[in-house]
Amino acid sequence: MEQCKLDRISELTRLSKCRELTAEECSERQILREEYLAEWRKGTKQTLDRVYIVDETGKKRKLTK
Repeated sequence: MEQCKLDRISELTRLSKCRELTAEECSERQILREEYLAEWRKGTKQTLDRVYIVDETGKKRKLTK
């Protein structure tokens, strides 16, 4: 996710602490948060797909759900 989008999420969060956000701002923040979470989940899944478990006998196997 681009840094400008992350900065916008932070800006909207700061604004929400000072005043109530407009409907447009709330919608924008929700869309940006969903995009951020989707990218975070994708990266986490990619990382976990490369994880192997080594058992007591030294046998490696992929991490399962």
